[in-house]
Amino acid sequence: MSTEQGHGGGGGGALGVDPMHQFEVTALIPIKIGGLDASFTNASLWMVIAALVVSLVLLLGSSKLVPGRLQSIGELAYEFISNLMRDVIGEKGRPFFPLIFTLFLFVLACNMLGMVPYSFTVTSHIIVTFALAMSVFIGVTVLGFMKHGVGFLKLFVPSGIPLVMMPLLVVIEVISYLTRPVSLSVRLFANMMAGHTMLKVFAGFVVGLGFLGGWMPLAFMVAFTGLEFLVAFLQAYVFAVLTCIYLNDALNMHH
Repeated sequence: MSTEQGHGGGGGGALGVDPMHQFEVTALIPIKIGGLDASFTNASLWMVIAALVVSLVLLLGSSKLVPGRLQSIGELAYEFISNLMRDVIGEKGRPFFPLIFTLFLFVLACNMLGMVPYSFTVTSHIIVTFALAMSVFIGVTVLGFMKHGVGFLKLFVPSGIPLVMMPLLVVIEVISYLTRPVSLSVRLFANMMAGHTMLKVFAGFVVGLGFLGGWMPLAFMVAFTGLEFLVAFLQAYVFAVLTCIYLNDALNMHH
């Protein structure tokens, strides 16, 4: 969450602070390839940092003979995702553990790093969350057809319904399936963006009202910050859970 002041002018939010300024993507290393802008941005930087933080925590935690705090964190995360996949998918999901584990830790790291002052919340941008969601959607769909062939289309045919209702329900099931990447990405993006916007608004009131009048919005801001940490974890968990559910549909064809 960036805490820098927004630029002056009529676009400012509470008491001259622009709550949307923290989401601005800026090019750090301009890169032009033909007509394509492939610049290395602040969003790119914080995604790299998130990947490095996760890698360092896991590598350093497993490098000592005597278990330490980092290893305990890594083992807790491992057991957490392992139990989740066992409950949702079963033994067939074991080969896909690295995928779910990586997705969960990456989204969690991006969410948590976004709470650091003057950082950048990568998951508050729909393009990032949609890219992750589309990767899951395409991968699960390809896996479903590879495992079941044309039989994967049975996923769109609910069992035990009257024949006359079949065309309508099939259309509904197809639309529901195609909207999965949208709902998966919007849920994460909207929660992170809304929370950080609210924090910035409260911060604007704290600064603008001063010592005498700012204590109440400051109290709200402290409480809301704690809530945001919880939301950051829950959204990573929900992303992992929904990915497991989609994998379960492709592997086990439960409907």
